[in-house]
Amino acid sequence: MPIAAKATQEFIPIKSIDDGIITLKDGSLRAVILASSVNFALKSEDERAAIISQFQDFLNSLDFSTQIVIQSRELDIRPYIALLGQRERAQTNDLMRIQIREYIGFIKHFTENSDIMTKRFFIVVPYASRGVQIKKDGFGFFSRNKKNDQEKKSGEQEVFEERRTQLEQRIAVIEQGLVRSGVRVARLGTEEVIELFYKTFNPGETEKAIKIS
Repeated sequence: MPIAAKATQEFIPIKSIDDGIITLKDGSLRAVILASSVNFALKSEDERAAIISQFQDFLNSLDFSTQIVIQSRELDIRPYIALLGQRERAQTNDLMRIQIREYIGFIKHFTENSDIMTKRFFIVVPYASRGVQIKKDGFGFFSRNKKNDQEKKSGEQEVFEERRTQLEQRIAVIEQGLVRSGVRVARLGTEEVIELFYKTFNPGETEKAIKIS
């Protein structure tokens, strides 16, 4: 007897995403922070030691678990090549047009023979707590069910806001600690979180960078 295929959504533990906050099916919350890298090669020995010490202090100060995710993807050079092609066509100087064409050829040849990878660093900030029991009562079948529905929605929103406040505090701790370590951070919004998860489950899609302002 054939087994019915399950929808992809059934394997993803995400219930909803609101204002960049991910609500999982178990009621816990998650937020995602994009972090920049630090080029140690350009730092002096004293600067390296200071960065390591500050990062160590930051990690030791945390009283909750967090997750560091490093995502490596092959860089899609096609948008850059297309941009150069537009510049070439718009160029009125013949010499510049030739130079741009040669540069495009160099880029194509270089990327065809080398794997150009991009790395992005994400900090996943979690928060989970026990749910609040909502008291239910009422008089009569219909009035009781209507009241219970209202109380349930009100209670769920109250629990969400309470958890959200706790999560925001954790996000602030993470951001401040990373900034002190010389790392630039940007919290992902709803669209960016959706894009991140979509590309995580569809790694063959064209890359679109998430920028840190």
